[in-house]
Amino acid sequence: MELTPEVQAELQRRVRAPTAPQRDVQRARIILECAEGRSAAVIAKSVGVHSRKVERWRSRFLNSGLAGLEDRQRSGRKPKFSAAARCEIIAIACDPITTSDGKTTRTIEDVMRQALQRGVVEEIGWTSVQRILAGGEVRPHKVEGWLHSPDPLFREKVKELVELYLHPPAGSVVLCIDEKPGMQALERRYPDSPTRPGKPRRREFEYKRHGTQTLLCAFEVHKGRVLAECGDTRKAEDLVRFMEQVAVQYPEGQIHIVWDNLNIHFDGADNRWTSFNGRHGGRFVFHYTPKHASWMNQVECFFSILERQSLRQASFSSKEQLREQVLAFIAFWNREKARPFNWTFTGYPLRTGHELGRAA
Repeated sequence: MELTPEVQAELQRRVRAPTAPQRDVQRARIILECAEGRSAAVIAKSVGVHSRKVERWRSRFLNSGLAGLEDRQRSGRKPKFSAAARCEIIAIACDPITTSDGKTTRTIEDVMRQALQRGVVEEIGWTSVQRILAGGEVRPHKVEGWLHSPDPLFREKVKELVELYLHPPAGSVVLCIDEKPGMQALERRYPDSPTRPGKPRRREFEYKRHGTQTLLCAFEVHKGRVLAECGDTRKAEDLVRFMEQVAVQYPEGQIHIVWDNLNIHFDGADNRWTSFNGRHGGRFVFHYTPKHASWMNQVECFFSILERQSLRQASFSSKEQLREQVLAFIAFWNREKARPFNWTFTGYPLRTGHELGRAA
């Protein structure tokens, strides 16, 4: 047996490698000693294996080279359940649950019982069903939330809003307006245990309710400034009063208002917004997000910041204290943090069906 310099160097590397598997070291030593002209019996004694093992690896190397020293694919034990049976079990787990006993969630035990009742398999255990579902990445107990927009003009409305965000008309102001109702003034009965290394903040579950507040908020898209009002209710007259404040804050130029499809955002029987616009020289242009698409309203991004940085960890002894803290945070935002959001979503084309961009 003659070895090329490359093959000999690779075999010697395997022998010297400190982390190489013992079987690879053993096979490399066998071939190196074979190349030196030693007999199978001498090599077997030197390496510490049976001579038939030396003959087997020498034969495989002569036939296939270094590839012959790798383990061959083994057939393994025959699967206990056929591929068709596995697919049937996965299908049972994916089917909508229809029972008369009031259950709305199918357990692994339910899947196992139905597989036996339908004759998919003669016998099967809980663990086997769990293993089959895990292999198919099926988790019947988990639910992922999803909200579909049924708006027939979804793409047209999205395109209109994206144009406002990315290319506003010269000299105009774009305001995203919405309400944040039901902000609860919750007072923790006991103080939190502070965060420690390796331990999160601990909070007692008991609390006292002191009422709720509603935040009316306008977010100026291209400067990041916020105009807001806190009160007890969210009625049409509250919103009209707040919009009068908006008109005073922005006394000149065209104002584009972006808001959702809440009933008080429409004219109603009293033509509230037609009358309002008439009082202010027709400067206001109203735009509506698609139904079930509040993510298109940038004020929702500010609401998320407010919730995380001001409300989530707070304890309020009264709704007045809640109102003061919310307005204090908004004043801080306008003074220190006001900035436009980096809106990179460019909408959808109206006819081709291909996306033009994504939201950051």
